[in-house]
Amino acid sequence: MAEDGEAWLGIDLGTQGVRVLAVTAGGAVLGRGAAPLAGRRAGRRHEQDPRRWWEGVCTASRAALAGLTGVRIAGLAVCGTSGTVLLTDGAGRPVSPALMYDDGRAAGAAARARAAGLAVQDTWALPKAVWLAEAYGPGRVAHQPDVITARLVGRPVPADSSHALKTAYDVERDAWPEKLPLPEGALPDVVRPGTRLGGVCRAAADATGIPAGTPVIAGMTDGCAAQIASGALRPGAWNSVLGTTLVLKGAAPEPVRDPAGVVYNHRAPDGSWLPGGASSVGAGALTARFPGADPAAMDARAAAHEPSGAVAYPLVSPGERFPFRAPDATALLLGEPAGDADLWAALLQGVGLAERLCLDYLHHLGAPLDGPLAFTGGAVRSAYWNQLRADILGRPAHIPEQPEPALGMAALAAYGTGAAPTLPDAADGMVRVRTVVRPRPARTARYAGPYARLVDALRARGWLPDPVAAHALHRLDQDTADR
Repeated sequence: MAEDGEAWLGIDLGTQGVRVLAVTAGGAVLGRGAAPLAGRRAGRRHEQDPRRWWEGVCTASRAALAGLTGVRIAGLAVCGTSGTVLLTDGAGRPVSPALMYDDGRAAGAAARARAAGLAVQDTWALPKAVWLAEAYGPGRVAHQPDVITARLVGRPVPADSSHALKTAYDVERDAWPEKLPLPEGALPDVVRPGTRLGGVCRAAADATGIPAGTPVIAGMTDGCAAQIASGALRPGAWNSVLGTTLVLKGAAPEPVRDPAGVVYNHRAPDGSWLPGGASSVGAGALTARFPGADPAAMDARAAAHEPSGAVAYPLVSPGERFPFRAPDATALLLGEPAGDADLWAALLQGVGLAERLCLDYLHHLGAPLDGPLAFTGGAVRSAYWNQLRADILGRPAHIPEQPEPALGMAALAAYGTGAAPTLPDAADGMVRVRTVVRPRPARTARYAGPYARLVDALRARGWLPDPVAAHALHRLDQDTADR
């Protein structure tokens, strides 16, 4: 068990900034720090300068540790954006820009990889690594946290299998595939999350304020980190992360097999599985359609439109990845909203309907869904939207007090340093539930018609496969009959 006066650091390398939390085994946040990050976007291009990541970690770590006295930092772990990749030299120094998780310039390399039998998506790290090798010449493939852990330890260290998953690492075999379209020697060694990589070196301690010798633990992707921070780690539990887009991640004793490749599986430190998928619907559709709007005021107006006069599938950008794969999919709006408030309502409800379809797709694949559901992500700031989503799904949702990926990394660091026997135990100690949102059955029934209409429209456009649509409608019929 952890001693009094101990805390663990979680470091989150996000799209907009670096966040660091110092957290006790009981979930008390003793310190926090943040530093902004900027990127370059133009069309399909989305890059960041990886040198800025280290500067952000130094700033955020010093802020998180400022004023902490009598507290021993017992370990740390780092998460980054899934699919972000760059090239480094033999010493771990960046020799290319970092192609971010949604950079789309490697579609050609992804198509060639799929033709060679590799199950990758256009924005995954492997095709982007191939693109970088062609554009910048030989280098060593690195994921976002690898740059930081190398600086912390003072030498290159293995990547974790969570971030390596989208570089085609085989998490079932714990090995790289035999043939990948990359130069020899380009791939890093890989270890499971929770593995000790080394200790903070003196130079890094001077730069960050983190004590020298602090154990550095192999981390996981930001989505997995958010899942840990939600506490959804026991079989059947799920975390729905709603921000700009929507990500669902759960826990299962076995991988959830998906011939379509829509759902993929991370490997937990104990060898169990964390299946999930990432959709392109989300709150980004609201900000795109209503720039500068006051969300709370719009929520209050939207409450008069339950359900909306229109049914939306609010894609943030063209193409969908989950609960179906349709590169040509575009945002849908069925019907005519009665003004801005009704359109806002349609977009809020549309995300909830898409979320329900994600869960129906997981059920179609045989994924366990009988555990608790947690809501995290920036959208949980809207109490109205939380209730609306629970109503549409017809199931309660837990809202954690600190739903931040950095807290998930603190829990992983506690597990990796032996302070808890399992990762779920570490999370149970650190994760505090702020509230439980319970569905209102009468409201749930209102969305049966809009849901059926959306499923039919997605199927009619050829985006949603017939068996998936039939399964969703069958579950809807069952739910309606039960009510």
